[in-house]
Amino acid sequence: MRFLRQSLAGLFLAAVSAALLLYAGQLVLGAVQQRMSDERRAPPHRERVFAVNLVTADLQDIAPKLIAFGKVESRRRLELRTPVAGRVIALAEDFEEGGVVTAGQLLLQIDPADAQSALERAEADMQDARAEQRETGRTLILAQDELSATQDQAQLRQRAYQRQIDLKERGVGTAATVEVAELAAVQARQSVISRRQAVSLAEAGVDQAGSSLARAQISLATARRDLADTTVMAQFDGTLQSVSLVQGRLVSANEKLAELVDPTMLEVAFRISTVQYTRLLDASGGLIAAPVRVSLDATGADLSADGVISRDSGGAGAGQSGRLIYARLNAAPGFKPGDFVTVSVREPELSAVARLPASVLDANGTVLVLGPEDRLEQMQVELVRRQGDDVLIRGPGLAGREVVVGRTPLLGAGIKVRALRTGAALQPQPQAELIELSDERRARLTAIVEGNSRMPEAAKKRVLQQLAEAKVPAKLVTRIETRMGG
Repeated sequence: MRFLRQSLAGLFLAAVSAALLLYAGQLVLGAVQQRMSDERRAPPHRERVFAVNLVTADLQDIAPKLIAFGKVESRRRLELRTPVAGRVIALAEDFEEGGVVTAGQLLLQIDPADAQSALERAEADMQDARAEQRETGRTLILAQDELSATQDQAQLRQRAYQRQIDLKERGVGTAATVEVAELAAVQARQSVISRRQAVSLAEAGVDQAGSSLARAQISLATARRDLADTTVMAQFDGTLQSVSLVQGRLVSANEKLAELVDPTMLEVAFRISTVQYTRLLDASGGLIAAPVRVSLDATGADLSADGVISRDSGGAGAGQSGRLIYARLNAAPGFKPGDFVTVSVREPELSAVARLPASVLDANGTVLVLGPEDRLEQMQVELVRRQGDDVLIRGPGLAGREVVVGRTPLLGAGIKVRALRTGAALQPQPQAELIELSDERRARLTAIVEGNSRMPEAAKKRVLQQLAEAKVPAKLVTRIETRMGG
């Protein structure tokens, strides 16, 4: 009985276990089938918010600046050439490259011996021509006197002939006497004609003597001019450059010896595009006298000068484009003809434009502005001018709007953003890097600056003061060492 009871109990437990296993399998199968039959639901998306830098568009009147590069030239320049050939026997002490001369100063002297001899010959020819003129004048007077005497004699012969005719008519005279009187009258008239020819020849001699005198005067003036051309004088105060002459050298006629330039009358010539040129025209098509500023980076001390546009070139130039503009400079200490400079031209003011960083604008001429609920809106604007890293734009509804700076392809209309309005982040102002110098390096830089003869005294003093400080700007040191061979 015990065996039967234990067997039945084991069988019951086995049946219960099998039933539980079947139930568990059914539950797992149902769960798998339900899982496979149900649709997969994606988790709810969260909207991405981008952080953007914003700047407020303030409309104002701005005068744009046109940046170009030009060359400094002198408005008064003179080429020193020799009108006559010869040997240079004297040179001015300042006749050298960079020599400063004054108006009326003797620059060079060519051997005047040949010119002096030619002048003396011309003076002798002048004396001969004047003597010939006096002689021909006296000959004319005598010929005129002889003509007057012959005319008087002819009148007497004519009256005698007329008297013989009257006597013959009264029966007193004879035909032979009348013929003799008539023949004498005819001979007297012939003598008058001969004397007239003599007077005409004398007058021709006077005219020829006058022509000879005029030619002698021309030859004398030419000889005097040739003698004067043996000396070359300075026409104005200036500086000599391109000097190619030494004393004792033989020079040919019209040979270029040097150039005399006036360093106080400077101008800058710079080329701009045709589009930029049209911005500098007034309503009548004339070039406006726009103010300009010229700058030259000279070893850490920037030279600058102000001026005004004076004229433009007559043509575009062979193989060139745009327009060549000339601007007169006012006081320009430190500038020399030939300097390559940066020219900044102030254009006429533009009204109602906003100056913003160039990164606010895309290729289609649109900007992104902050709209309601911190979402971006796209706005069409007009690009008026580019100014370095900035742009001048205008558009309807732009005034006072906050514009996105630094656009990326991820930003567009309707995107929700988080505004960053920190002005320092938008327009960083880097500080100049300062470095400490060793005594040897400081002394070497100071010697380089002091030995620079082209730097104005005021700029040189300012640079030396900076070098004397404990910490010196690294940019200044780099400029001195790279440009002056340090």
